[in-house]
Amino acid sequence: MPVSFVGSAMTNDGSETRAHSGPVFDKEYTLRLAQAHEEAGWDRLLIAYRSNWPDPAQIAAYLAANTDHIEFLVAHRPNVSYPTFAATTFATFDHVTDGRLTLHFISGAFDDDQQREGDFLKKDERYARTREYMQIVKKAWTSHEPFDYEGEHYRFHDFVSDVFPAQQPRPALSFGGSSPAAYAVGGAEADIYGLWAESLAGTAEQINSVYRAAQAAGRTEMPRLHCAFRPILGATEEQAWEKAHRVVDQIHARKQGLSKSADVASYRLRQLAAQGERFDRCLWTGTVAATGGGGPVAALVGTPETVAAALLDYVDLGVEIIAAHGYDYLEDAVEFGREVIPIVRAEVAKRDALRQKAADASAPAADAAGLRPVGG
Repeated sequence: MPVSFVGSAMTNDGSETRAHSGPVFDKEYTLRLAQAHEEAGWDRLLIAYRSNWPDPAQIAAYLAANTDHIEFLVAHRPNVSYPTFAATTFATFDHVTDGRLTLHFISGAFDDDQQREGDFLKKDERYARTREYMQIVKKAWTSHEPFDYEGEHYRFHDFVSDVFPAQQPRPALSFGGSSPAAYAVGGAEADIYGLWAESLAGTAEQINSVYRAAQAAGRTEMPRLHCAFRPILGATEEQAWEKAHRVVDQIHARKQGLSKSADVASYRLRQLAAQGERFDRCLWTGTVAATGGGGPVAALVGTPETVAAALLDYVDLGVEIIAAHGYDYLEDAVEFGREVIPIVRAEVAKRDALRQKAADASAPAADAAGLRPVGG
């Protein structure tokens, strides 16, 4: 089972631990960060969305024109455009980027940020709208015959696009969330389901919820699982933990107050932090307590070998896509790519080879016993 790695295409060098030194959209920094990810072996970059942030699709197009092969996970909110328009826009974008698009749908965790863009639907209504939106985009990308749609949020007749994605049959659709309403939507419609890292037990619980929702929707192929972490690395365990505590001190020095997001994923992280600081191999909730859990902020702390081993524990749960970014975006992306990604990839390849060898060894015995037709 190949594992891929997703970094973050930040548009300036500011983080929870430092104020940004340039403009909100620092073109030179954004490109340097993207190229550093590509050179360090990352597979894809997430370009996030908020109402007052630079437009993620245009950033991705800019980066695609100046990189060779790294792919883009582009965040999109259904409230900002009609789904048929989005389908043709992102089909065009997929050609512009030579098939490097994965589209990530955000229903919206914060009522106030949704309302800044004129969206006054409640959370579960936003999820229902996202489900319709995803259905329409998928059909618009694959149907060469006109079709109608009659839903609660969208209604149209006789639509067919003249532009189809470069990727065939279509780019993957990504989605995330930790509530029953989110599981229902993503389980039914998403190719990739995104989670924020929790303890192994909590992550397994969420994975089971996603799979149950997918099965309830009649799916036989489950969504691929994407899990997001904040790694904090050191040359020794002691140095890694010293760095982790410096990160929290810097967060406390900068923040005006805790982020008390009402979304379920943040609530789950705060509940985990209330239970303790350290879980499993090296999961740490100190960063959750410091920030209030307003994002994928649970940390993996340790040497590259320790953090790689922890990531492989999540791979054993079924996670195929690992998202990570540190607190010094550029330096940490290079370090993680150089020190951690090769270890994880090598171990996954080793395990896959052993599984294939075992399967090949068992095949003649199965044939001889009549358990499967020879050549079938």
